[in-house]
Amino acid sequence: MLKRKIVDSLNRWKNDKHKKACCILGARQIGKSTSIREFGKQNYQQVIEINFIEDPKATTIFEGKLNERTLLENITAYTQKTIVRQNTLLILDEIQECPNARTAIKFLVEGGTIDIAETGSLLGVRYKEVRSYPVGFEKIINMYPLDFEEFLWAVGVPLETIDVLRTCYEKRMAPTSAIHETMMQLFFSYMIVGGMPEVVQDYINHYDLARVKMLQTDIIQLYRQDISKYAQGNEKIKIKDIFDSIPSQLDQKNRRFKLSKLDKNGRMNRYENAFLWLQEAGVALACLNTKAPVYPLKLNTKRNLFKLYLNDTGLLCSMLGNIQFELLQGNTSINQGSILENMFAQCFASKNRSLYYYDSKTIELDFLLEEDKKIQIIEIKSGSDYKKHPSLNKALASNWNLTQGIVFSKFPLEEVDNILYLPYYMILFFGNVRNQESLIWKVDLAKLSI
Repeated sequence: MLKRKIVDSLNRWKNDKHKKACCILGARQIGKSTSIREFGKQNYQQVIEINFIEDPKATTIFEGKLNERTLLENITAYTQKTIVRQNTLLILDEIQECPNARTAIKFLVEGGTIDIAETGSLLGVRYKEVRSYPVGFEKIINMYPLDFEEFLWAVGVPLETIDVLRTCYEKRMAPTSAIHETMMQLFFSYMIVGGMPEVVQDYINHYDLARVKMLQTDIIQLYRQDISKYAQGNEKIKIKDIFDSIPSQLDQKNRRFKLSKLDKNGRMNRYENAFLWLQEAGVALACLNTKAPVYPLKLNTKRNLFKLYLNDTGLLCSMLGNIQFELLQGNTSINQGSILENMFAQCFASKNRSLYYYDSKTIELDFLLEEDKKIQIIEIKSGSDYKKHPSLNKALASNWNLTQGIVFSKFPLEEVDNILYLPYYMILFFGNVRNQESLIWKVDLAKLSI
């Protein structure tokens, strides 16, 4: 059983005194069902699981006029499982196949007899089929493929080694050359294998990259089948064309997705829903262009200019052909570094960071992140000239009040003036979102006394 970070989020959810239904969102094959099922076994006396794809008739549970009592009676009668009050987890798997179930969630949450966990891969895509959303009754938890740290846990890297690396990152010092070289090899391995749980598990069982690629090809085909099954009408062709073109689009110099490559007469307003479909399905990651690297980035975005990355870099490598050996040798310059950029887009997304970039006639910045109302500028370097970064220098010298630049490369950690050079594997610690426990604000009303 692979160790996943989502367990921490699920524990916080379970211990919440004002618990809502837990809705886990994410692409197919990332381990949503497995994670919540294992969590249920470890934390509840009774687990009732309903999978609406494997058992389509289960949708009848949620038909007719409903309330908590009727729902509980239907669930126990259908599943032949008893409910232990305050100690039962109801798992509604592939809930996108039963829109009525999502509407009915609020009755179960209000009743409080059982805890509810929903999983779905295409909830954002099929939103029109839900009669009434359970607004205020769901806690959304986004899930992604295994991140780099989860991959390290899976392949058996000692926790002590990760702690050593964390200390090096915090104190801005390079680890030993032995640790550096091993971590670089592990990073390239993760780039090829990716974070799909089935693929990772097979890799640590056999360490056979040929098997890895076969499994990745199956997942890619599953994504294409989902497009055929769930996309509406003429959107099917558009979505498939966009999905299949992601590797070649990223292979361009500036990585920006150009609609003209698909359709010379295409207009963004005709394709907007197709792009949104892939994002809502968790298959693609959009990185938006911003007019200037100033806070808040969201207010400065140009939504018609963007890069489109794949949700899992292992899948991208599989789509690109036989490049695995080159990457294992550390040759990150193939495909003009597009694989590396996709890797970092995936890493930032798994940290729940919104993706932005900046591109003008004189300055090109790979990624922009927001941190405490400040902007972090990041460049990803694939070659040995990692200390040549004219765009970064110009950005820091501008009037944008940028204080530090971040450069990721294959070379050891080093800090020179206002540039922090990090080896790829230090993405482990960079860009982590800080949890804000509370933000108390109370206005003193004393002066209003008459």
